[in-house]
Amino acid sequence: MKKIYIAAPLYCDYEKDYNLQIDNFLRGNGFDTYLPQRDGGVISEMPDFIEGMPKDRYVFEKDKEAMDASDVFLFLLDGRVPDEGACVALGYFYSTGKPCVGLKSDSRTLCEGQDNLMIRMALNKICRNKEELLEFLNH
Repeated sequence: MKKIYIAAPLYCDYEKDYNLQIDNFLRGNGFDTYLPQRDGGVISEMPDFIEGMPKDRYVFEKDKEAMDASDVFLFLLDGRVPDEGACVALGYFYSTGKPCVGLKSDSRTLCEGQDNLMIRMALNKICRNKEELLEFLNH
């Protein structure tokens, strides 16, 4: 079973709800997932220290370990601009040589009708809907 790391913004209820919707869709189609807001934690809701580490370091290390254990990186790209943390995670995951895919149903772009080339070039594909994503993941 492929394990998918889901990178996305997680700072408001709308974002967290959408992330869970995508996670449920993937799990319902037989994939294992790592969803940082659920599996790593939301920093604003955590105590200052966890297992002797500052919460920022704890979440960073936990998410990095999850990326190392994942087979595919999924970047949820909807929004005016891509999430900064997800961009850094994409760069890290891209360097592993494992597949990276984006999901973007949002028509907004910043670069002459396209997403930033550093993001586009790191992704094997940008899917426009869940069905297209499922097709990519099943191949």
